[in-house]
Amino acid sequence: MDHVKQKILAIFKHPQLGSLATITEDGKPWVRYVMCMADEELKIRMATFVNARKAGQIKHNPEVHLTCGVTGLTEMNPYLQIQGHAKISTDEKEKKKFWNDSLGKIFKGPNDPNYGVIIITAYRIELCSPGSFEPEIWQS
Repeated sequence: MDHVKQKILAIFKHPQLGSLATITEDGKPWVRYVMCMADEELKIRMATFVNARKAGQIKHNPEVHLTCGVTGLTEMNPYLQIQGHAKISTDEKEKKKFWNDSLGKIFKGPNDPNYGVIIITAYRIELCSPGSFEPEIWQS
């Protein structure tokens, strides 16, 4: 496995708080916080309401940007700048696979019709590390 990919997966070992940017229907960027996780193929997932503003923006333009990796304000950790294409999944298997107990505070369960999963297929990830002015780059 690629050395940079290993470092990226190490960051995604735990769920990440990230800033997800989408493009509004009038071409403007819009950013919000999300909790995300990635699998071994660097497919990044997060929960959403199927009728959320971000879901509509992704359906209109699947190009997204996600920043994550910093876990606190007192120390600078490596962080990720991720470019990818997103889609909204309401597939029952996908919803059940991603489901965790913390989502029970927001949704009625994995079969809740309002619950969907955003899946980002990353095509470029920059791993930015403290003290380095040049990121390490992973591309699909």
